[in-house]
Amino acid sequence: MNKHNFSAGPAILPKEVIDGASKAVQELDNIGLSLIEISHRSAEFKSIMEEACTLSLKLLGLQGKGYQAMYLQGGASMQFLMTAYNLLEKKAGYVNSGTWSSKAIKEAKLLGEVLELASSKDQNFNYIPKDYAIPNDLDYLHITTNNTIYGTQFQFIPETDVPLIADMSSDIFSRPFDYSKFDMFYAGAQKNMGPSGVTLVVIKESSFNKVSRVIPSMLNYELQSNAGSMFNTPPVFAVYTVLLNLRWIDKNGGLERIGSQNIKKAALIYDEIDRNPLFEGFANIEDRSNMNATFNLKDESHAELFDPLWNQANIVGLKGHRSVGGYRASIYNALPIQSIQVLVDRMQEFERIA
Repeated sequence: MNKHNFSAGPAILPKEVIDGASKAVQELDNIGLSLIEISHRSAEFKSIMEEACTLSLKLLGLQGKGYQAMYLQGGASMQFLMTAYNLLEKKAGYVNSGTWSSKAIKEAKLLGEVLELASSKDQNFNYIPKDYAIPNDLDYLHITTNNTIYGTQFQFIPETDVPLIADMSSDIFSRPFDYSKFDMFYAGAQKNMGPSGVTLVVIKESSFNKVSRVIPSMLNYELQSNAGSMFNTPPVFAVYTVLLNLRWIDKNGGLERIGSQNIKKAALIYDEIDRNPLFEGFANIEDRSNMNATFNLKDESHAELFDPLWNQANIVGLKGHRSVGGYRASIYNALPIQSIQVLVDRMQEFERIA
């Protein structure tokens, strides 16, 4: 029985990616070995890692522009610390737009002075802060481009003369963007790329050797880059699955087409949220995310009627985060617009019977 998977992460992947990964677990490319038993030093896996890094830069429009792509172990939370270890010499600025940026700030404070330049905490992070001053003596400015929990997203890139860093975990590869405006960005895989356990880091080569401290080997971006993301054994299965997903994005028109489809999908759910008198959106309209649509019932007691409707339609992963309550429809790249239509149909049926 097919499910309509609105999970915020780990999240839906294209069927052909799951099929390809499943086949490779049985046997990789007719070599007589499973993907998960080959050496990470083998020619087969070196080719997989190299293609994943090269294709990442291609899709992001960064090939030949002085960037390196790395696939490292762990999640984006490790990058909260690694960013500061490698780039924070004296002082950094952060925009606090949600739970994950708050956690990034906490880790960075272990290694230097951190300025919280702006925050939307005063409204439970339901908007993206704007119109804040950016000091020109910062080592970098850090933003979180999409806030999974609250359903907000940067619709613009801050203009700044200091290096710009971003956590793009929940909207990486979802839209065309001028990624060359960033000096470094990172993304955990389990939203739009693949299974959990691996993180993409894209960094300008000129961003190496920015601090005077000794950096532990596992946390050193330059060392990891020089080792081709294989300083130690990488998560072989996760990297391969990410590669299959990148091929799927490339085959289906790249970020231009993916971005266009995501705009249409987001419009479908937001139009119903705004039209239906029984629901209200959580995020400010101008800051709404095209990846995570957050909304609430105007009368929470109606959940007893609405929840069975979407459960019976084989919809899963719709409950909102405890910080917000209500509902969260995560509409990542692989979610078909037909699944969103099923949800909209349930919302309209709820309106008829409530």
